[in-house]
Amino acid sequence: MTTPVALTIAGSDSSGGAGIQADLKTFAALGVYGASAITALTAQNTKGVSGIHAVSAAFVTAQIDAVLSDLDVGAVKIGMVAQAETIDVIASALARWKPRNIVLDPVMVATSGDRLLASEAVEALRKKLIPLASVVTPNLPEAAALLDGPLARSEAEIESQGRRLLALGCHAVLIKGGHGEGAESIDYLVDAGNTIALAAPRVATKNTHGTGCSLSSAIAAGLAKGETLEQAVRNAKAWISVAIEAADRFSVGHGHGPIHHFHKFY
Repeated sequence: MTTPVALTIAGSDSSGGAGIQADLKTFAALGVYGASAITALTAQNTKGVSGIHAVSAAFVTAQIDAVLSDLDVGAVKIGMVAQAETIDVIASALARWKPRNIVLDPVMVATSGDRLLASEAVEALRKKLIPLASVVTPNLPEAAALLDGPLARSEAEIESQGRRLLALGCHAVLIKGGHGEGAESIDYLVDAGNTIALAAPRVATKNTHGTGCSLSSAIAAGLAKGETLEQAVRNAKAWISVAIEAADRFSVGHGHGPIHHFHKFY
């Protein structure tokens, strides 16, 4: 039996709700073995980020090489990469190892509103990582920031931004609608041939810490298990919706609490 393996390259969240911790919880919840390469340490909780300590680019490379030289990684998820130099070495390592699937979550701002990506790193993200990605998963503000444009307000504007992101070289884009309005949260999967709208009821909860990290990790888990991209996205959307619905079972922290990654188990 082959064990599906996914690697997350991201920052650590000391409160356990997002970043590396959320990614590994997601992989485990979905039956995938998780490995990690940590790009930064953050001091944060449910109320905000109070400090970021970047891991050296050389040591990020060492972590990635150690994992990919030994484990049969079916998918790589990339999350928080705070510095341009870190983006450069990640891109070089992935170009060298050529993993089968790459899910890029362009983490720029935390749920609390704290900025996590230096402005000079945005251009490196556009040029170095987006072209390597099987799918890029920005939310509405991140898509606008990547394109230096306004926030998309309509389905036509969202699709237009998705196609502009495709032009940067990735294979597909999933623009997440959690920051939108209305009774449904609608994500849009855009590739060269189609645009697919994926809707789920919007859940009234403040406990959404780590939602974006976990959705992209759930997609990576599906790809690691051999699902097609559309299957992986649909399954991830269904799973994250229930994890958000179950979030209020927890009472963690005094701000934006975590979603319930293990809602199927307890």
